[in-house]
Amino acid sequence: MVSLSYQHLRKIQATRRVILCISLPYFLVVFHTIMMNFINKVLCHFESCFSRKASFGWFVTITLGLMLRSDKLGITSVIRDLALCPGCYGSMIHFFRSSSWSLENLRLRWFSAVKEYSPLYQEGGFHVLVGDGVKQSKEGRRMPGVKKLFQESENSAKPEYIHGHMFGGLGILAGNERSWACIPLSIRLHDGLQAAREWKDAAVSSSSHVIQMVEDAYQAALTFGDSLLLLDRYFLTVPALERLQSLNSSGDIRMEIVTKAKKSAVAYEKPGPRKSRRGRPPRKGAAVHLKEAFLSRKEEFQDAEIELYGRKESIR
Repeated sequence: MVSLSYQHLRKIQATRRVILCISLPYFLVVFHTIMMNFINKVLCHFESCFSRKASFGWFVTITLGLMLRSDKLGITSVIRDLALCPGCYGSMIHFFRSSSWSLENLRLRWFSAVKEYSPLYQEGGFHVLVGDGVKQSKEGRRMPGVKKLFQESENSAKPEYIHGHMFGGLGILAGNERSWACIPLSIRLHDGLQAAREWKDAAVSSSSHVIQMVEDAYQAALTFGDSLLLLDRYFLTVPALERLQSLNSSGDIRMEIVTKAKKSAVAYEKPGPRKSRRGRPPRKGAAVHLKEAFLSRKEEFQDAEIELYGRKESIR
């Protein structure tokens, strides 16, 4: 039998207290309590979206499992990391097909939760939305939504064509000028769902990826208020601008697109008065090339310095 002195016992007890405090990484126990209370408050924000308590219980379980899982094997990962009974697998699968909740209601409730609990960043009274498209390669050719996609990326390591999903992601900036983060708002399939339009009660848009991105952002702006939408130059198209103008004219919310214009961008003036001669009247006026406008109307542009891809660059 090993006897321990009083000093050794005190050291062991102190060590056990330290281990208990650092068992959850990066935070002290008191911070974990605050964090868990905050997560509980946010999740309870969604309770009214479910018509049955059992469905809401599975929603909370699956959400926490997705937050804590150590791998990416779907429902299997949730069951493993939460140490649930394997028989729960069938109930979790049925949850995603339940009629007691609506994905659109959950998405709108998430918008309101972000607005209520997040320190959102504003620029001139406008919230800042960030949108982009993502093409995710998939091995299964017969998976729903998988189609042949062309990759516009200039990275030579990527193949020119892939089979996969076309997603449209949307987020909103939170924080301040010194430190901000992008909070995800939604991500949806924007292409490859032609067959799903024939399903019963299907709500699948037939618009292009560019138009759907503008529509998703405007729906978020209805919750957050006047917003700026940051997009890359892929989305600078006439249909996108026309759709944005139509949405702005139909409601009290104003949304503007901020993007990088292509050097080859061309606009057209309004056609002149119709002349009394044969033939179809012109539909467009004189062409205005953006590249030439920087020289002919340079006094109307301002020079500024921005941080682009980690480097400071001068823009006009």
